[in-house]
Amino acid sequence: MDIRQLTYFAAVARHGSFTKAARELHVTQPTLSKMVRLLEEELGATLFDRSSKQIALTDAGETILRSSQGILRSIEAMAAELDDLAQARKGTLRLGIPPMIGVHVFPSLIERFHSRYPQIRLQLVERGGKRIEEEVDSGDLDVGLVILPMAQQEKFHLLPCLDEPLHLIAPRDHWAAGRESVELGELAREPFLLFRDEFTLHHLILDGCRQAGFEPDIVFESSQWDFMVQLVGARFGITLLPGGMRRSLDPERFLVIPVVRPTMLWSLNMIWKKDKYLSYAAREWIAFMQQEWPPAT
Repeated sequence: MDIRQLTYFAAVARHGSFTKAARELHVTQPTLSKMVRLLEEELGATLFDRSSKQIALTDAGETILRSSQGILRSIEAMAAELDDLAQARKGTLRLGIPPMIGVHVFPSLIERFHSRYPQIRLQLVERGGKRIEEEVDSGDLDVGLVILPMAQQEKFHLLPCLDEPLHLIAPRDHWAAGRESVELGELAREPFLLFRDEFTLHHLILDGCRQAGFEPDIVFESSQWDFMVQLVGARFGITLLPGGMRRSLDPERFLVIPVVRPTMLWSLNMIWKKDKYLSYAAREWIAFMQQEWPPAT
């Protein structure tokens, strides 16, 4: 048994398919099948049930997968530590951010971090919160900024960054103009513009609407907050965004007031995976954020 066999086996188990695993590993399917067969022969056990189109782990396969995951994580951590030494404390930080973070104070933090650590390359990836959670879990991202709640929060370390109540964004002459706040239930007949399903804010708003006793009339979904705001300006509908967005909106064109009953919080947190080796770049970024957040305004 060798590391390559375990890596191939784990990939097949993860995908439930030899074809998809071979594509990920950049090997031919016959090569992959042969490696798994050799592993089964060495162990004297069948690891996959191949009787249906979607292959499944046998009991022996489940046991080997649990053990192999720990081995592979240890090897990954060892390789990363050696890479840190070879890079002389350089490296790349893969950071997932949600679309709206750019309009807050985050860019100034990036600038200060880069000034302090010019040898670290920042790779910023814009994603929805659910996708960021998945990619931090899989290791495709080192650190991510997400909106709570999360599906598997217990897997991650969390650093709270920002809590902002959601506000109504509507044309300036909307019927709620002049009000200090608006109850969510009062918006039941409004056409809603929302982020797409892969964004946590989408589900936060849906849950709030259901709590207020209605299903929102969603007329458009997007991954771009600024496009939704343009549609609000064109009287296509309303949207709900964090209150801090008012700094980016023209008060002559847009009404921005708090939504209550229920109050919905846009709760921004930084996450990184528990029990996973962190590169030098990731460790320094986390320490920087713990020291610098909240930033001076």
